[in-house]
Amino acid sequence: MSGNIELLNTTLAAAKAADRAALIAYLPAGFPTVDGGIEAVKAVVEGGADVVEVGLPHSDPVLDGPVIQTADDIALRGGVRIADVMRTVREAHEATGVPILVMTYWNPIDRYGVERFTAELAEAGGAGCILPDLPVQESALWREHADKHGLATVFVVAPSSQDARLATITAAGSGFVYAASLMGVTGTRASVGAQAQELVGRTRATTDLPVCVGLGVSNAAQAAEVAGFADGVIVGSAFVKAMLDAPDEAAGLAAVRSLAGELAEGVRKR
Repeated sequence: MSGNIELLNTTLAAAKAADRAALIAYLPAGFPTVDGGIEAVKAVVEGGADVVEVGLPHSDPVLDGPVIQTADDIALRGGVRIADVMRTVREAHEATGVPILVMTYWNPIDRYGVERFTAELAEAGGAGCILPDLPVQESALWREHADKHGLATVFVVAPSSQDARLATITAAGSGFVYAASLMGVTGTRASVGAQAQELVGRTRATTDLPVCVGLGVSNAAQAAEVAGFADGVIVGSAFVKAMLDAPDEAAGLAAVRSLAGELAEGVRKR
């Protein structure tokens, strides 16, 4: 079975045709429970998210700040497994019809087996993977299997990336390019970072792929700001924090649905 890279491509193209950025939401699988995580994905899509990244909880999440680390710890202590991540992708995609990617570090895939992981992700209806710690020069095996199964390979670029390095990364990627708005880990911030717009411009000079910005976006005003220069606005920690701060799961789902609505309005006001 082929994965849903084409659905991802058409979804991002449709947002561009509507003269707006896409809203991309991140939520970890297994948080607060596997079933609760699936419901959370449904809630952000109901609120207005165009694309969802499902995080694969990892014990050493080098890109993630304390909010997502806390959620990952809850999921891992709850016994989440890769099979639960695949179930989250499958059930969330079947319920919403939107493209769902997995955001994961390389070690879990390497241990699970690249062929097995890509085949199962495609069978679950996944659109691809975001791989923040996989060096592009070591990605040939992954990309071979991802291409075979119709999955996007999304690499992360940072303000520190030199132009030649950007060209190497974007030439190897597919789906979109994840532009980290600042140096550091995920988390909500008072400002998105002036480096983000420059990074988007430098990245666009190397590729026709959509360039989507993440790290630090937490409210409608920031979403509108980033939507003014990026093809997509990626929000993670703000959704996770809304779930963590809620007194119960029902309140958490209502909170992420409402936040998605505010952010979706923001990306349309760029």
